Amino acid sequence: MDGNGLLSLLTFFPLIGVVAILLLKPFKRESDNLIRQIAIATAAITFVISIIVLVVFNADVGGLQMVERVPWIPALGVSYFLALDGLSILFIMLTTFIMLLSVISSWSAIKNNVKGYYVFMLLLLTGMIGVFLAQDLFLFYIFWEFTLIPMYFLIGMWGGERRVYAAIKFFLYTMAGSLLMLLAILYLGLKVGTFGVPDLVQQQQLFANAQWILFLGFGIAFAIKVPIFPFHSWLPDAHTEAPTAGSVILAGVLLKMGTYGFVRFNLPLFPQASIDFAPVIAVLAIIGIIYGAIVSFAQKDVKRLVAYSSVSHLGFVMLGIFSLNALGIQGGILQGINHGLSTGALFFLVGILYEQRHTRAMSAFGGIWRAMPIFTALSLVVVLSSMGLPGLNGFVGEFTILQGSMGATESLGQNAWIYTAFAASGVILAAVYLLWMFQRVFMGPLDKDENRSLKDVNGRELAVFLAFLLFIIWIGIYPQPYFNLMDTSVAELVDYLGSATLALR
Repeated sequence: MDGNGLLSLLTFFPLIGVVAILLLKPFKRESDNLIRQIAIATAAITFVISIIVLVVFNADVGGLQMVERVPWIPALGVSYFLALDGLSILFIMLTTFIMLLSVISSWSAIKNNVKGYYVFMLLLLTGMIGVFLAQDLFLFYIFWEFTLIPMYFLIGMWGGERRVYAAIKFFLYTMAGSLLMLLAILYLGLKVGTFGVPDLVQQQQLFANAQWILFLGFGIAFAIKVPIFPFHSWLPDAHTEAPTAGSVILAGVLLKMGTYGFVRFNLPLFPQASIDFAPVIAVLAIIGIIYGAIVSFAQKDVKRLVAYSSVSHLGFVMLGIFSLNALGIQGGILQGINHGLSTGALFFLVGILYEQRHTRAMSAFGGIWRAMPIFTALSLVVVLSSMGLPGLNGFVGEFTILQGSMGATESLGQNAWIYTAFAASGVILAAVYLLWMFQRVFMGPLDKDENRSLKDVNGRELAVFLAFLLFIIWIGIYPQPYFNLMDTSVAELVDYLGSATLALR
């Protein structure tokens, strides 16, 4: 083990909070508040540990860092293998940040079975961190599947009226894709004798003839998680029925596990198949961009509108990744982070409204800027960031992706500009449905008595909003530190894609 145990501490520290909560004796309100405090403290310390990891991480050094590898099941070639590089550091920071805000935002929203709720939240945190750090496919698969269980219960127990249907649909869709990935993982392990990703990359000639089918095995699992059109139908129900914090985590982190999987596994393990499938995935991404935007415009439920907008925004991420050049991949990773921040904040603001009005129908609102001026101003910035206004985070990611796709002649052909042109229409469509939503919910006369008594944001809600806005504005104005973190790793990946495909021909 070359690492100092910091990644293991980061991954499993939330379990300390789980044990502490489970050991508490139930005595109603006092106990519930103590549970909330323990959960917030656990998430906050985990976030601090991730900042320490970020400080230790050297963005100028290529390859894996802070490697922790020990034999686990030697007879099967399985090892406990955690490591970090520029492809995963931003996702780790996003995960710990989003979870901290989600736990804080749940303070007044969750009133029933508080102990169970926060136990599942912290278990989910361990699973998500493990997904982004695991460098052994067997270990990765365990973390990947483990995340399903807490989210299933979070939706099924604390969700809306159709929560059971949404939870089962979420579980079955994701599980079905995961089984295909499991078959691909087993094939690789048996063929090469190890599940370590760096070892598999070095010996990919042993499974070069099966690249296409293996790419699909991993790719379908990741496509369902993203989700890419047409694997998206589980997402609106899961988002709509999940509790507010569940929707924030689902949009902010869980969907990014799919995009991360393509970058971490599909591109380096199956480079030729990645190039061969790039035009198909780019077309599906563009369909998702346009389809998600059009369907968003038709929604009457504001939370469902935000859910469908994820299909559109993540289409940009996939287009960037499968441009297969440095600009596109960097833009795809950064836009994944941007989507987590902007859409997470959108779900948070919907949750604030729902907590007071117990409805998400846009027709039930209107003119609430008069009752909630601070909330409206903060929400406007979030909406503008989601539609890609220059100066905010969304614009940086979309611009970089479009620039990358425009130059993706090797993966998308000489007519790559056509893909870019169609994708750019999604920026216009996003402005249409987001501004339409903002107009119906926030603007106009305050003509409904129920809305006159709405309370503006309290101190806790304001703190969460400002935390989101800090990074939304920072990335929009000065994104270079974020690009610096992934520059070296992305450059290595792009160089490897070029050399590997030449070697396999």
